[in-house]
Amino acid sequence: MNNKLTLFTKVLLDFLFYTGIVVTIFVPFIIIKYGDYNSYFAQNVPQLSVIFILSGIFAVLIIRELRRMFKSVLQDDCFIQENVKSLNRMGTYSFLIALITCCRLYLYITPAVIIVILVFVIAGLFSKVLSYVFDKAVTYKLENDLTI
Repeated sequence: MNNKLTLFTKVLLDFLFYTGIVVTIFVPFIIIKYGDYNSYFAQNVPQLSVIFILSGIFAVLIIRELRRMFKSVLQDDCFIQENVKSLNRMGTYSFLIALITCCRLYLYITPAVIIVILVFVIAGLFSKVLSYVFDKAVTYKLENDLTI
């Protein structure tokens, strides 16, 4: 069961990473096409393209950090300084996505936009706090390794 979950997680992270890159590259074309069905998108192609491309870049960077952390899980060495840095960066990227999404409020306010902002603020806070927890764990681990 654990091997299946591990394999599924690795495949999912890889899929999301590469798909995220492709989708981010094609954002302007996707917005133009969706503009055929939604006039709001048709009227705001440049602004929405910038917002979604920047958000997409930071989302891909978050997934890249998750992939890095997952490698340490596979190596059974989770409490390392690199994971502390990854969690810290993921928190920063989440806050930046929330900030970028706030720019969309000037174009059009929807409940979904507010929810996305809240989700990424919470994710940013969670990642920052978790980075501090991991930092303490790394410190304890290093002290313990020196004791032995």
